[in-house]
Amino acid sequence: MVSACVLVRTASGKFDEAVKALRQVKGVQRVFPVLGRFDVVADVEVKDPKDLGPTILRLGRLAGVVFTETLVEVTQ
Repeated sequence: MVSACVLVRTASGKFDEAVKALRQVKGVQRVFPVLGRFDVVADVEVKDPKDLGPTILRLGRLAGVVFTETLVEVTQ
């Protein structure tokens, strides 16, 4: 299992559209708004590490999404 936190910046006026699209992507567990340089955080969890890359790329191509930054969880 691999978990990542995807920080998302949305286009002006496209917040609701982006959030709706993010919630429909397989692997996205939770989506919530934040304050700061980003507008939304999407928690992603996939069973196979090789599925993380394609999932992240899909998020970045969604309508209303301008920019993403991904933080991959590591174990100690």
